[in-house]
Amino acid sequence: MLREIITDVLLAMAVLTVAAAALGVALMPGAAARLHYVTPAAVVAPVLVLLAVFVTEGLNENTGETLLAVLVMIATAPFLSHATIRAIRASDDAGDNVARDKERA
Repeated sequence: MLREIITDVLLAMAVLTVAAAALGVALMPGAAARLHYVTPAAVVAPVLVLLAVFVTEGLNENTGETLLAVLVMIATAPFLSHATIRAIRASDDAGDNVARDKERA
């Protein structure tokens, strides 16, 4: 009974984290600002789900696989964010160059 309650609370916290992150992404004006709100959904929510799996399953194969998946997500999140912001900046710079070329003509 207690395990079910703890699991439900952890999963509810994960859902609320993702919902708040989605709200932040929807409300922020620029892509760079929106990118900050992706991190909780990519890092915090999976850790909460991992804890819920651990509480429900204990130490077994499911927990190990979930841990591995969460570690990969946490390890790759900064690289994904960095690549995304570089792509945004490159796109902005390319747009500026097109605008300058039109002004010159």
